[in-house]
Amino acid sequence: MKVSKPSFKRLLIVSYRLPFTIKQTKEGLELVQNSGGLVSAVLSMAERMGNNPDGQATKIHWVGHADPKLKSIDQSVFENETFVAHPVFMDEAVHKGFYEGFSNDLIWPLFHYFPSYASFSEPNFDDYQQASNRFLEELDQLIEPGDLVWIHDFQLMLLPRQVREARPDATIGYFFHIPFPTYEIVKLLPRTWRQALIEGLLGADVIGFHTADYVQHFIQSVSEVLNLPIIGNRIVLPDRPVVVKDFPISVDFNKFNSSGQEPAVIDTRHFYHSELRQNKVIFSVDRLDYTKGITSRLLGYERFLNQNPDWHDKVTFVMTVVPSRDKIEQYQEIKREIEETVGRINGLFGSIGWRPIVYSYASMTFTELMALYTLCDVALITPIRDGMNLVCKEFVASRQDNRGVLILSELAGAAQELKDALIINPTDTQEVADAIKQGLHMAPEEQERRMQRMRHHLQNYNVFRWSHDFLMAFDEVPGSQPGLETDLSLSPFLTAFAEAQQRLLLFDFDGTLAPIVDDPASARPSDTLRESLSRLAEATDLVVISGRNRAFLEKTFDSIPVHLVAEHGAFLKKPGQPWERLDLSAGDWVEPIRTVMSQFVDRFPGSFIEEKETAIAWHYRLVEADDVDTQSVELATQLRDVSTSTPLAVIQGNKVVEVKPSQHSKGTVALSIFEQIPYDFIVSIGDDTTDEDMFRQLPNWAYTLKVGSGASYARYRLARQQDVETLLKRMSDVLVTA
Repeated sequence: MKVSKPSFKRLLIVSYRLPFTIKQTKEGLELVQNSGGLVSAVLSMAERMGNNPDGQATKIHWVGHADPKLKSIDQSVFENETFVAHPVFMDEAVHKGFYEGFSNDLIWPLFHYFPSYASFSEPNFDDYQQASNRFLEELDQLIEPGDLVWIHDFQLMLLPRQVREARPDATIGYFFHIPFPTYEIVKLLPRTWRQALIEGLLGADVIGFHTADYVQHFIQSVSEVLNLPIIGNRIVLPDRPVVVKDFPISVDFNKFNSSGQEPAVIDTRHFYHSELRQNKVIFSVDRLDYTKGITSRLLGYERFLNQNPDWHDKVTFVMTVVPSRDKIEQYQEIKREIEETVGRINGLFGSIGWRPIVYSYASMTFTELMALYTLCDVALITPIRDGMNLVCKEFVASRQDNRGVLILSELAGAAQELKDALIINPTDTQEVADAIKQGLHMAPEEQERRMQRMRHHLQNYNVFRWSHDFLMAFDEVPGSQPGLETDLSLSPFLTAFAEAQQRLLLFDFDGTLAPIVDDPASARPSDTLRESLSRLAEATDLVVISGRNRAFLEKTFDSIPVHLVAEHGAFLKKPGQPWERLDLSAGDWVEPIRTVMSQFVDRFPGSFIEEKETAIAWHYRLVEADDVDTQSVELATQLRDVSTSTPLAVIQGNKVVEVKPSQHSKGTVALSIFEQIPYDFIVSIGDDTTDEDMFRQLPNWAYTLKVGSGASYARYRLARQQDVETLLKRMSDVLVTA
């Protein structure tokens, strides 16, 4: 792995918890850092950031909630040789609503696909906002120019935007440690909540998720809730882009690889081996939670025992459940169900000398965990939903002998990386039973092949690589000056344009050459764009192909020698020539269409009908009603049902529903134009559904570009209308220098 030195001055980590404890020593109170992957990764990041100007190692500042009992402790105690901890104290009632309420009783179950467990409480959302404000107050006192602020997890989804508003020039990262679900789940949140949460995350410059699936789910939610343009892995806001990528979190491979040979681990492993009568061992360890699928796992093991009596008295399932939230009734019920199932299975199959399941409800030391990782024959990791699951990675990293079998749920994020595990559906008890049998019978040679490949992956992509890749993602964020947001490779595009002999440029007007405005009559290209168009028109066949009427287009482009196509292909005007009418259909269809549209004008104040020579449109950009977009679909449906002698096309555009004869379209006119001359370079740019006809009709080598969000036949995208202006300026500059 090539390691680059980041350009950030200091690293500010923000998470719900501080990863430290205050311990009493002979010298007094001391800040002691807890062990853990995130702490290790952060320390590695700090090392790469180098020393401060004084030659001292740069300390990491960590902001997190702390017990109110620590309020009286002197601030100097919250600092050691590596970290400066910044405790966030808050009102206990606010903390309960924020953490136990909104975070753990709504976001956790909902984002793990357990909506029936979710509690939708408005006071809890208020507490969530207040808690985020408290984090901001602490953080705002710390941030200095050159800092990287890295915010973590679902408890702080509002914070990136708050930091951005308080410190517009701050560099902000955010990592989401749990699954990000599909929009159908996100849509269960009240509209204002989902908008606040998504806008909150978009305050960051870089947003990280564990898997590519979670990235796509987030992008879909952004598109549905905010309708922002997406270019590759960038969400384009009006003033800046946000990079969204998957960074699968991992483990400290070397730590787990080497710890299995420590004397304490070896002794503990030998003790367990003798206690378990040298049986084959299946091992699992989970925090108590409904997402872990523990009961389903037990039922799969029970099915295995039912179907394979020859394995009785030869295999033991060692299952550890780590206490978590067990004062809550829901979790008490889960614990009771687990223990009843364990008791029933042991009662059905056990004997005086053999317990099929060795169950413990307790925390484990690292030595005990490593002893069982390296002792067991099969690790059974079957969560019903898990953002990543590091237990399976720890198990693989610990297997220095390249032996052992991993059975892994397909619903854990890690399943996308550890493909040599036996991947199962955790709710399919037969599949679990079959996998247990396959794992226990697997030949040593196959175990080694599978384990070596998984270990090689984890060795290459460890927790330090995870943090390094996240840091390097900031290089993909453009500078503060607005650039050109596109997935088009600009250099080869401009070269092809400069070298072409016959060039054809086809541009839509509204939303492409001019921004969308409330009053359509006031839409105009900027002076800069007009200058670019004038240059381009001298060396190309430039066509403005629009739904606008003839008079508007002729007035707007009166001094530029362009081809004009009005009313979606009904009229064509070549430079220096009169208008040619391409649509020759009768107009007897207009009245019944107008009658239907008029009903919607009456229902929605601010909407109006525009009558063109060959088309009629209902505009509703100024309508404030929440359901107007839904009603526009209803209008389009009614219009398609109107019976007329002329075949009609009903077009749903950007805040407009238009009806026109279907004989001509932007696509038919584009086709007729490019077929007349052997063009060797074609560019077509548009932002609306009407432009899709144009994209479809052009040859597949043409450069077709969709402006903004939404599905498209175009090969490339431009994020915003202003990017059209930037692109055409660069194209015109090529002609000047050629």
